[in-house]
Amino acid sequence: MNASEDLDIVREKCRLALGEFVTGNPEPFKMLFSHRDDVSLANPSGQAVRGWKQVAETMDRAASWYRDGEVIGFENMATFATPDLVCIVDVERYRAKIGGGEEVTPITLRVTTILRPEDGSWKVVHRHADPLTAVQPPESLIQN
Repeated sequence: MNASEDLDIVREKCRLALGEFVTGNPEPFKMLFSHRDDVSLANPSGQAVRGWKQVAETMDRAASWYRDGEVIGFENMATFATPDLVCIVDVERYRAKIGGGEEVTPITLRVTTILRPEDGSWKVVHRHADPLTAVQPPESLIQN
């Protein structure tokens, strides 16, 4: 498998699947994930899980928060690729109805995605997404 040759295809599949995710459909994105026990996910709500069963359940729950969403854009901050591992750092932008709200609202996430080859295709083995896209003061690290 050639990491740089397949990377554009993988990136496009992820972006299309995320477009479905913000409409409430997690299935296309779940298909891009490894289903092995070492897969992990840290979603914007702060929940971090490991293992395919927990990751799938967390993705189902998270997708249920979104309705009527659409992708606004992706800004690639960095990409590192080897034949055995790919790391993508993006800022993702969406609009969607969140929770029980009726107003379409902007969503911006800072995301790190790590992929590895499995059975002839790249699979997500870790995704960390959070809403921290602006510089925070040092005091924001203090937990009460």
